[in-house]
Amino acid sequence: MNKKFWIIIYLAVLAVDLFAVYSNNEAARYVTKPLLMPLLVVYFGFSTNPVTSSLKKWILLALLFSWAGDVFLMFESRNDFFFIFGLAAFLAAHIFYIIFFTLIRNKENVTSKWGFIVLVICYYLFLMDLLQPHLESMKLPVRIYGLVLMLMFYAALLMGFVKKRDFGILIIIGASLFVLSDSLLAINKFYKQFEYAGIAIMLSYGVAQLLITLGAVLYISSVSKQ
Repeated sequence: MNKKFWIIIYLAVLAVDLFAVYSNNEAARYVTKPLLMPLLVVYFGFSTNPVTSSLKKWILLALLFSWAGDVFLMFESRNDFFFIFGLAAFLAAHIFYIIFFTLIRNKENVTSKWGFIVLVICYYLFLMDLLQPHLESMKLPVRIYGLVLMLMFYAALLMGFVKKRDFGILIIIGASLFVLSDSLLAINKFYKQFEYAGIAIMLSYGVAQLLITLGAVLYISSVSKQ
């Protein structure tokens, strides 16, 4: 089956999910949202099937834990513990992405970039300063999650310096959208709710995961041909 077929299906399911968010159709979302990450797993599996690489497992783990996070967050309105579980699942997903990016960084001999370090620290401090007065008992979990998210973002930014530039561009845009999605979610949940928050959060998240997966496929496939 054509690998692009799975991308088309993914985008179609994402579009339906966004419409379900817009129309406040929770019943439909119980079907659409949990389908997204498995579709990316299938696409990733088909696309990298001929390749033997130790890098593959980190993307698969990141997508698997992202799926768990998606499922947990669907039930957060029933019990606050589901939000914690979702946060923990996405934290694990970011750690797996960090490992993936770091292994590539080491392979490509990419050095630290102080400009990016300053950028990431400044954004982290800005976001925490904005959210902190409203976090109450969630201060520590959100701070830890935010720190790991910023480490993932920094590791992704360094992918712009690998030889495979197309890969780097996809990863940087994808990671930036992931940070945007998580930031919007945190602002909407803890700081101030805003109109169309659900659509903005889900759209940026869905595209982020797609771009990171596409970038991973591109890099792993290109390395196998060397």
